[in-house]
Amino acid sequence: MKILLFADPGIDDSLAIIYALLNPKIELMGIVTGYGNVSVYDATRNAAYLLYLAGETDIPVIRGASQPVSGKHTNFYPEIHGPSGLGPIMPPPDFQAKISPFETIFEIIEENINDIVIVDVGRQTSLALAFNLRPELMEEVKEIYLMGGAFMVPGNVTDAAEANFWGDPIATNVILNKAKKVYITPLNVTNRAIVTRDLATFIFIQTNSPYKIFIPALTDYYSTFYDQVMPDVEGSPLHDVFTLYYLVNRDKAYTIQRDVRVEIVDGSKGLSMADMRMAYNQPESEHYIVMDFDYNDFIEDFIRVNVGG
Repeated sequence: MKILLFADPGIDDSLAIIYALLNPKIELMGIVTGYGNVSVYDATRNAAYLLYLAGETDIPVIRGASQPVSGKHTNFYPEIHGPSGLGPIMPPPDFQAKISPFETIFEIIEENINDIVIVDVGRQTSLALAFNLRPELMEEVKEIYLMGGAFMVPGNVTDAAEANFWGDPIATNVILNKAKKVYITPLNVTNRAIVTRDLATFIFIQTNSPYKIFIPALTDYYSTFYDQVMPDVEGSPLHDVFTLYYLVNRDKAYTIQRDVRVEIVDGSKGLSMADMRMAYNQPESEHYIVMDFDYNDFIEDFIRVNVGG
């Protein structure tokens, strides 16, 4: 499956990029970087470095937005993702990222319009910008997958809001209003996509991939943060990896159809809004919210992709 990935790597985004590169079911056509977990500059360098390690430097890296549509100051999260976004790992100081122009997004889509899908696991600012610049083209993309939202469960940046939808709710609403079909993987499921330190160590022992050291190093760094905020959970949730897992394993998850919007006003900013009463399914809606999944299959798939075979 051909995908154009929007991301802000960041630990979980980096693990998602690794998953996409190693997964034989996924053909990564490009990475559009943005602000969020880290600055857009760190995100761009990290994405390019991960491609370099795999010998995939022909995959374009496109630098996207550096701030939300509102222009408001945004915070980054070195206490979660490390000083540059790769936990304890630092790209060589002389590493230079090769950057493609923003118009490359439209070239990739035009050349693959019948079979490309878009996956956005970061703030949706860059994707909204693409919709505003070329709406007629973007509205032809058959499917868009968003990691974001929290429906009737606590948020992770406020008591009710998830970080990606909170980071630029105006942009998220642009996509929800304009895209042909949107699949949403919220905290309801991604918080349960847990990978433990022991599992990461097992993969380290078994794999010969160029990312051998990354899996335990990033997982351990991420888990140290989650030890504080989710002390009853052993390991760390891989929000963005789960979104790609769902993309190629949709039969292993349960979704509901609901029209979704995101609150933009202070006080409730980032709140995911949908009629979640089970008797009120909306079969005409083109918004699909993932509500449950086969955890054992997720783990088996994560091992299989990272170890190979």
